Amino acid sequence: MDWRYLEIYDDTEDPCGLMYYKGIYHNFYQYNPHCALWCWGDITWGHSVSTDLVNWIQLEPVIEPDNPSDIDGCWTGSATILSGGQPVILYTGGSRDKCQVQNLVHPKNPSDPYLREWTKTGNNPVIQPVVPGLNRSQFRDPTTGWIGPDGLWRIAVGAELKSYTAALLYKSEDFLSWTRVDHPLYSQNLSNIVECNMWECLDFFAVLPGNNTGLDMSAAILRGTKHALKMSVGYFDKYLIGVYDLKRDAFVPDTIVDDCRLWLKIDYGNFYASKSFFDSKKGRRIIWGWSKEADCRSDDVAKGWAGIHTIPRTIWLDSNGKQLLQWPVDEIESLRTNEINHQGLELNKGDMFEINGVDTFQADVEIYFELTSINAAEPFNSSSLLDPEKHCCEAGASVHGGIGPFGLVILASNNMDEHTVVHFRVYKSQQKYMILMCSDLRRSSIRPSRYTPAYGGFFELDLAKERKISLRTLIDRSAVESFGGGGRVCITSRVYPAVLADVGRAHMYAFNNGSATVRVPQLSAWTMRKAQVNVEKGWSAI
Repeated sequence: MDWRYLEIYDDTEDPCGLMYYKGIYHNFYQYNPHCALWCWGDITWGHSVSTDLVNWIQLEPVIEPDNPSDIDGCWTGSATILSGGQPVILYTGGSRDKCQVQNLVHPKNPSDPYLREWTKTGNNPVIQPVVPGLNRSQFRDPTTGWIGPDGLWRIAVGAELKSYTAALLYKSEDFLSWTRVDHPLYSQNLSNIVECNMWECLDFFAVLPGNNTGLDMSAAILRGTKHALKMSVGYFDKYLIGVYDLKRDAFVPDTIVDDCRLWLKIDYGNFYASKSFFDSKKGRRIIWGWSKEADCRSDDVAKGWAGIHTIPRTIWLDSNGKQLLQWPVDEIESLRTNEINHQGLELNKGDMFEINGVDTFQADVEIYFELTSINAAEPFNSSSLLDPEKHCCEAGASVHGGIGPFGLVILASNNMDEHTVVHFRVYKSQQKYMILMCSDLRRSSIRPSRYTPAYGGFFELDLAKERKISLRTLIDRSAVESFGGGGRVCITSRVYPAVLADVGRAHMYAFNNGSATVRVPQLSAWTMRKAQVNVEKGWSAI
């Protein structure tokens, strides 16, 4: 991996305590310093720092399993900037009796902008699993703190109880002594939910409709503010949009949907355990996710590392107040070089336009597709929302449609034995148009023992007003991140084509395989330069 945030050696997983502090961006993360595989009891908190979200220096691990309250591993948690500007971290520890408990650490030297040393509080664990009906081994991942209606700090912790899953709510005056509120922030009865289990890696943050400015959760709530409650559940990061009811001290979703398959996702691909933070430097909210390897364990051991963090993304609420939008942070564009542009392309059924002039293994591609007609849109079947991945398999890029499939073919070998396709199809329901976005990996590699699914998600677009559908795809060798419809649907994929290792060159095309002609008013692509990422023993330089 050449230009993304990646732990080069060993196993890297969940991003945890993210923050901007004294001019430095910090990313703490789940980290096994001993090998490239997950091992119970070995999990520490790795630590990397940056001034620009692009180039990173790896520092020493900051939290290690050496106390009874975390001897079985230092797991996911969050960072909070307290009043007065001092950071603290709450994290889940695996205790000696196999319970999950919440621990607190604070910086040994708050004047150090790199926060290289942390001290565990003497009375850890500060929160124990003493809740009636609680599964004591399913109680983890405290959120960043926020100020409640009574001026006290609040956090939420994911939990599984006898009949429901919940974001349990706790409050504190000093962030050290915690009391459980007599009701959860939000919960769902498991007996009434389809395909849902415990919520882990919770995130709770405020958003303003149509405003990409981030909001600080420790500040007063502005009029018109909504809140997002994100949980990692199953294989995806899902979320609900609603309001934080100050009188009830509870999250109230705008829409209650019992079937978890219909919940919106942060990312519809290989993306999990995300965490966001408020960037006080630029007044935005930034989110990271973990993308696991999709090759085989023996490959991970051979290369000496496993797991990457996705590109940092700005996240905000759409103007309709219904869904979150995401876009790579602007700083990533500093890696662009060798720009190529094409305007006024026209793609008829079966056309493929090759995109030359950039490194197809390390590229940033932005393309706008303009629909010449919307009359050929096929009818939309709402049951497809339950399993868009299945729909992407049944309606792949080789299957002719009315409007679509159209999009990008990337990482393609000379004979097309290997290729990955990111594409759209347009459907018409009674009241609106639905766009299916797919990232189809089924022919991405001829190498055996790779996980090659077809990922997919739907988004709504008012094609009567706007006939253009945008796609931005960032390629970094095995990692492909695509943003459709201005960030309405995001799909992260991991691909391992033999052409990457054997030939050293791949092809990239814009294509259309639908009956309706599609125009491309603008296509831009760049080679992405190599960033300085997790320089080994970088702490010696600072």
